[in-house]
Amino acid sequence: MIMPKENVIVLGDIDKQLLGLTDQHIHYLTNDNAVRAVQASSKPQMGIHQQMCTAFETLRQGAETVGLELKIASGFRSFDRQLQIWNNKFIGNTAIKKTNGETVDISRLSDWQIIEAILLYSALPGASRHHWGCDIDVYAPNLLASGESLQLEPWEYQESGPMEKLSTWLTQHAADFGFYLPYDCYRGGVAEEPWHLSFAPLAKQYQATFTLKALHDCLLNSDIAGKAVIIDNLTEIAQRYINNTNTSDLSLIQSHQKLTKQNRTTHG
Repeated sequence: MIMPKENVIVLGDIDKQLLGLTDQHIHYLTNDNAVRAVQASSKPQMGIHQQMCTAFETLRQGAETVGLELKIASGFRSFDRQLQIWNNKFIGNTAIKKTNGETVDISRLSDWQIIEAILLYSALPGASRHHWGCDIDVYAPNLLASGESLQLEPWEYQESGPMEKLSTWLTQHAADFGFYLPYDCYRGGVAEEPWHLSFAPLAKQYQATFTLKALHDCLLNSDIAGKAVIIDNLTEIAQRYINNTNTSDLSLIQSHQKLTKQNRTTHG
């Protein structure tokens, strides 16, 4: 079992990182997902947390041993990028999807109902785990048939879907590399996302730093669509969609780290 070092500490302004207001903690990747520096003037869109690079590369190599070409479909997103995604969905420029892939008809929905529909798959700006850089959406392009493109929908990762082999492997082995699935199942908030991985040593620090007040103040000063209703229901949103995640795998990883440390002390 290959576990990350325990002393992975978030560096820099964690409060800004948490809200997606800086990318100073992000390492931008080349198109082939190789973990190496690129010139700032030619920054690609794909980025992950600087302190997750080694762990991701180890995970990628682990997947490769069983014939899986692990790639990142989505990594770091800034507050502004998440705001753009949110507003486009709220006003109807981008389709809002149900868990079965159908498009939501928002023409007769209240603002709150639209917000709930968006939150099934898209986080509030300022509350997206993708701001942290240690949460990524992954897939294996070599599992797609010729001419087939990734939709990033549940059916692709379920039985008989093209990503079934990847999903099974991640469920069984992600924790070996310090990663876990925060949305492993539907809990009444965010839908199941079998493609969404979180790097535990960093994620637990961001989770511990999150405050509703900081999010409230950030949104209050933004031009987010549906602002009044969001602010009025922010406590419920936090309970159902932000804090309502898988903690069992995270606890398992932390327990294993403690056991590893104890073994090192005993045999050191």
